[in-house]
This record gives sequence, C-alpha cells and structure tokens, in this order.
Amino acid sequence: MSRFWSPIVRNLSPYVPGEQPKQDGIVKLNTNENPYPPSPRVLAAIASVADRLRLYPDPRASVLRETIAARYGVAPEEVFVGNGSDEVLAHTFQALLKHEAPLLFPDITYGFYPVYCRLYGIRYEEVPLDAAMRVQIADYRRPCSAILLCNPNAPTGVALSLQAIEALVAEHPDQLVVIDEAYVAFGAESAVPLVARHDNLIIIQTLSKSRALAGLRVGFAIGQRPLIEALERVKDSFNSFPLDCLAIAGAVAAIKDDAWFDETRQRIIANRAALVRGLSELGFEVLPSLANFVFARHSSRGGKELATRLREQGVLVRHFQKPRIEDFLRITVGTEGQCGRLIALLRGLV
Repeated sequence: MSRFWSPIVRNLSPYVPGEQPKQDGIVKLNTNENPYPPSPRVLAAIASVADRLRLYPDPRASVLRETIAARYGVAPEEVFVGNGSDEVLAHTFQALLKHEAPLLFPDITYGFYPVYCRLYGIRYEEVPLDAAMRVQIADYRRPCSAILLCNPNAPTGVALSLQAIEALVAEHPDQLVVIDEAYVAFGAESAVPLVARHDNLIIIQTLSKSRALAGLRVGFAIGQRPLIEALERVKDSFNSFPLDCLAIAGAVAAIKDDAWFDETRQRIIANRAALVRGLSELGFEVLPSLANFVFARHSSRGGKELATRLREQGVLVRHFQKPRIEDFLRITVGTEGQCGRLIALLRGLV
C-alpha cells in the first residue's frame, strides 16, 4: 500500500482470473477457452493489414460494426465494440448502471460484476439462485435500477429460455436489462431478436469463446441507439482506439467464416455431451450446461481436493472457494483427447 493510493484503490478486491500456466504439457480446462484454433481466414486477414500498424485504427471500427450488424440483423448504429466483453461490460456499468436504486444480479455468477460495482460505486443486491442453481425471474420482482444476467450463467452453465428473458424484460419496462451472452453460441438462445421491440434491453457478446479469439480481445454490445450512444460517450472519454487494426481485421474474418464456426461449435457440443456422460458414470452431479464448460461435484470428494490432485497431474480445472459452490468444479470442454485424459485421471481419484 502506498500513501498515494486513492480511497477507491484501497478498498478494491480485484477480480482474479483463471491461472495461465507458463510450462508446456498442461491440459488447460480452467478458463473456458475454445480448444480449437481460430479460422484460417483470421490469420490471413491479420497478415493482410500488418503494414497498417504505423497508422491509428478506425476509432469506430466501422467495418466490424457493419459485419456484426449484418450477422444479427440490426443497424450498425446499434452495435458497440470494445476490447473484449469485459471492457464492454465496464463501460456499461459506468454509462448505464449507476443509479440510486440497486442493480440486481445472481449470487452465483461472473465474479467481475461485484468488482465493477465496487470500482464504480454502484449499489447492488445479489439474488440467490434456487436450489437447482437456476435463475427464477420471479425473484427479480423487487425495486431496482437494472438487472444483469449472464446467460448461460457462469459458472453454472445453466441457461434461461428466450421466452423467460422476454418475460423478464417486459416485466421491467422502466429498468435496463443487460444480458451477458459470453457463452450463448454453445446451445442457448440469443436475446438479440428482442432488442428491436424493447428499448430497455442490451446484449453483450464476445468472440473469445465462440470464435477462438480470446487472445485478440474483441467484444460487442447490441441495443437500441440511445443505449449504444451512452457506451460511445464513455468510450470516447476513456480510449478512442480500444481495438487495433489486427483485432478488427481478425474479428471480421472470424464472423464471416460460418463453416468454421459451425464445425467447431458442434464439436464442442459433442465433446460436452461425452464429458457429461463420463463424469456422471464416475458419480458426479453435473448441472445442465449450454455453455462450453460444465459445473460438477462429486458425491464423496471435495472440489478443492480434486482440483489440487488434478493439477498435480497436469490438468487445470477451476475451483471457487465460495459458499454454495465450494464442492463444484468448473471444467472447460476441451478436445476429445483432453476430455478423455481428464476422465481417465478422475477414474483414479474417485
């Protein structure tokens, strides 16, 4: 601690991301990355713009916004892009979620949400998931300024239906509803089609998982124009160039390669089904996931113990030392071989 720290810094408890190992040979199933390489078109697109590194990128990332708009059937003016969905979320918290009434989000969800609330001085209340680790929209019928849901939820992987999301949005016409769809590509329904008829809805997505671009850092939001303008006002007061020319080119190429996206997405979905079968046969309770990870606990082995033992044998999974979920492991769906190795190791541990 330094005497120059501001009161905000003194009181922060920063988000702790999953471990990024430096050694080779580790099976990395702890940070929900896509196990397959990005589209070859991405690499070609990045190489094609390398000579533009001496120039500033387009501050509006117009080509990328137009590409996203065409993919989702919205106007480019209804798209905001940023340096990963975490930055898009950060701007959303600052631009749209700081009001007198509290922000609502689940008690078990993405750990960055309370961190952003503390950083930006936003009042919030955590709404408990039910006993089955599901969001019940009836529990959100309480005074609030906004509602934030990750769908599918993280770390549970459980998703709300599109009908449930629309019911939630319709029940709160005077409150903003933010749906974080970081994992929606792996089986859940996107709420983007609802944006046209609900001015209180904004959707946030990322290319990190679905397009295997976690290292490129590209996220975006879709909402009606006044909401997007609020994000732009914050962005342009913070950093006019959040996406470099390489990220813009790579993201455009990734979104346009439907064949690669469909193939790798279906492989991950198939691997998830096989992983769930393998875990269930070993005595794990596995929550119904529509994400690229599963959330599971064993009937007789603690989550921390299993995570430690697996790490000793070169396999990383995510364990959260938190109430209600301390016995669970969040396991990224890897390749066929990676999932097979995990099951083989667990067979010897349980």
